[in-house]
Amino acid sequence: MKTRTAILLTIPPMLWAGNAIVGRMVAQDVPPLMLNFLRWAIALVFLLPMAGQIFRRDSGLWPNWRRFTVLGLLGIGLYNAFQYLALQSSTPINVTLVASGMPVWMALTGWLFFGAGVSRRQIAGALLSIAGVLLVLARGEWEHLMELRLVSGDIFMILATIAWSLYSWLLTRTNGPAHIRGHWARFLLAQVAFGVVWSGLFAAGEAAISAAAIHWSWTLIAALAYVAIGPAIIAFRCWGAGVQQAGPAVASFFVNLTPLFTALLSLLILGEAPKLYHALAFLLIVGGIVISSGRATARR
Repeated sequence: MKTRTAILLTIPPMLWAGNAIVGRMVAQDVPPLMLNFLRWAIALVFLLPMAGQIFRRDSGLWPNWRRFTVLGLLGIGLYNAFQYLALQSSTPINVTLVASGMPVWMALTGWLFFGAGVSRRQIAGALLSIAGVLLVLARGEWEHLMELRLVSGDIFMILATIAWSLYSWLLTRTNGPAHIRGHWARFLLAQVAFGVVWSGLFAAGEAAISAAAIHWSWTLIAALAYVAIGPAIIAFRCWGAGVQQAGPAVASFFVNLTPLFTALLSLLILGEAPKLYHALAFLLIVGGIVISSGRATARR
């Protein structure tokens, strides 16, 4: 693999780890659903000059509005909202480790709803990854599994991974106009435009039932700028270019750098040192993904 490709695939996990850290840092300054709405509203503003032409009547977006509405709901409205909700009560390390069980939910979602087959290798890898996620949920004490008490953040992150799994499978079934799907900014903006509507509705509902308010500061403004530009726009662009060069099978392994970067950033910024069970869970999850993806990687 070329060095440039490796860098392209390393930047997104680093930015996604920063997203978890920043989400935790501003948890007391902005309600989670409002944070999600503000993030994508800012991203929308930055994307408009690059891809605003998709809103023309003849762009091909409007005949496919139902597809992009669902993609916006799952990938932007729900996934990120659940993640920020999770960070209200769980640590960034826990959140990203639970999210690392994504391949398990991907395989299960594909099997249940999209007719995808599941191999023995995938089952073995899934069991190993599940063991890693359970280790995180049990906080490193296996005997506690019988009396497991999930914090709300763990549940929200599991819901987030399910939403992202559905989003990813639907993404492969979405046949939008070629000039939109073939251009990263246009394709992202098509989803963000509808996702902002969903996230705005969720934020309005949150404001209606909650007394939480936004505590504006330069720190919060900087945080909003980061989560809107870094983990959203820059990460999406780098990931798309990296996947094109290395292929999805190889690129998928780089996703699991996210918990590693999160652990390092948590220690440096939040002072939350990772524990031994975090390292063991990371090895189990990555081991499971290596086993389940081994055949595809070997073929490549």
